[in-house]
Amino acid sequence: MTDPVLSPRRIAGTDIAVSPIGFGTVKLGRDQQVKYPQGFKIPDDRTATELLKLARSLGINLLDTAPAYGISEERLGRLLQGQRQDWVICSKVGEEFSKGQSHFDFSPEHVRFSIERSLKRLKTDYIDMVLVHSSGDDVNIIQQYGCLDVLADLKKEGLIRATGMSTKTVEGGILALEQSDIAMVTYNLNEQAEKPVLDYAEAHDKGILIKKALASGHVCLEGEDPVEKSMELVLGHPAVSSAIIGTINPKHLRDNVKACARVLE
Repeated sequence: MTDPVLSPRRIAGTDIAVSPIGFGTVKLGRDQQVKYPQGFKIPDDRTATELLKLARSLGINLLDTAPAYGISEERLGRLLQGQRQDWVICSKVGEEFSKGQSHFDFSPEHVRFSIERSLKRLKTDYIDMVLVHSSGDDVNIIQQYGCLDVLADLKKEGLIRATGMSTKTVEGGILALEQSDIAMVTYNLNEQAEKPVLDYAEAHDKGILIKKALASGHVCLEGEDPVEKSMELVLGHPAVSSAIIGTINPKHLRDNVKACARVLE
């Protein structure tokens, strides 16, 4: 039986089309201080290349990365040589990870520095989407630092195609959508408090990406397929373009795509 191939969906308000499942790459670059139920080993270049090849063959075109994901950006820059046109890349600004700890810098100077560094690491002239990587204090970050304004300037300069924020509150998600293109929010079978952000996006032609769609691997349902039920919920909302899923297990990746295809039939 052949694997299904996912078709892209346009992100509202943009000219960017992404697969309904995005490939989260934190596990390609970082194995410390991560919130997964089981430990894992960062895959070597050969394994990572095969994972990316498999993802692309299944119709996945969205890669989610960040400076906070350890060496993820550098590895993608190396592994995707000659394939840039095949992928939509989402990266972030604001959170840094070094010596096993996260720290945050939302200053305009750091935002610009971070983008220039990401472009070099990813070996690209532009990044499709750049999101502010919130520490949780969404509203204050937007209002105090003006980082979304800096991203808007970088978009005008052609370095970014779309801007937004990975938020943790309803107020922050809506404020981010008022001032940018996209919000990335948590939405899954266990956590649905941020649904008002999805509803706002639907009403205002704004883009939504979902993080933790499978509750970072913690979703558990008795007698039902938790992946399929998760996909039904997440992709059933009309504002959602894609759910970012960070598995590095080829079987899980295939199973996720099959569940997604069944839901979208």
